[in-house]
Amino acid sequence: MPIVIGVKFDKNPKEYYFDPAEETYAEGDLVIVDTQKGNELGTVVKGNFEVEENGSGKELKKVIRKANGRDLDQYRRSKETEPRALAVAKEKASKLGLTLKFISSEVSFDCKRVVLYFTSEDRVDFRELVRELASALHARIELRQLYERDDVKLRGALGMCGRECCCRSHLRDFEKVTVKMAKVQGLSLNPTKISGICGKLMCCLKYENEYYSEVFKQMPKVNGKVMTPDGLAVVESNDMLKKIVTCKVFVDDTFVIKKFPLEEITIVKPTNPPQGEGKKDKDKKKRDRREDRREGRNAKEEENAAPADEDLTDDLDDADELPPLFGDDTTDE
Repeated sequence: MPIVIGVKFDKNPKEYYFDPAEETYAEGDLVIVDTQKGNELGTVVKGNFEVEENGSGKELKKVIRKANGRDLDQYRRSKETEPRALAVAKEKASKLGLTLKFISSEVSFDCKRVVLYFTSEDRVDFRELVRELASALHARIELRQLYERDDVKLRGALGMCGRECCCRSHLRDFEKVTVKMAKVQGLSLNPTKISGICGKLMCCLKYENEYYSEVFKQMPKVNGKVMTPDGLAVVESNDMLKKIVTCKVFVDDTFVIKKFPLEEITIVKPTNPPQGEGKKDKDKKKRDRREDRREGRNAKEEENAAPADEDLTDDLDDADELPPLFGDDTTDE
């Protein structure tokens, strides 16, 4: 099995694996690694360890060396360039009249590439802006548009829980979050209470969704009937963490609110009247109506049909004289 190390970069919580090339690295070491964007400085978060073959056939990028004093000075210069690059970008965009809101900038380790992150509500042609920025900063310019979640992930913010947003602190990728998750957990569907700083549904709704989904299947429905040790009751609310059901227990003409563990109650299934016979009766009535209409049409057709041929013998016998078929056979000469 190959030996790798785990490395993280600034402003990115995701961990990447690199080939240590027979060197030993410890957690916290600063290293220069080869990436698709060139050489970058990263921090070792996992020392040498073995991993299984992924079967992709791709070779891991290698660690070039441990960072020395010259590398740290170069890294410091690149970070000092970022505010200047952001200020120049805002100035150039304002002169060109572009509706761009620049959020952050990122300068590569060797200062040869500058990435500018922005937001915009409209489509913008920034080709002229790229040319002017490349001339002013003497580097390759990349402009990347951000959306709500990416904006918070890049800049960071505090959530309603008081902690740093998950996307900034530890989440590697955004996962799908739905309103159904909040509904299953019994949360208020008020958008202001289940939405994060970015305006989207909070990522933490997904963390315990698996547990709540399993318990939700076991708990009785609110306003449903259950059988308790004290008799028949109606469910008021469910505590899915403690698996406790709050019920209205009916006593004579009144009721009492009581709580019961989930294992002490039995769900009363509603008894619906059998619908098989009703459906059969409806089908039979439909068939009868179709037969009646068919019989009515047949009777009407018989009434309108031509009468049958009658025996005309008597009429011919009683006739005094029959008219000649071809007139008189005699002619005057």
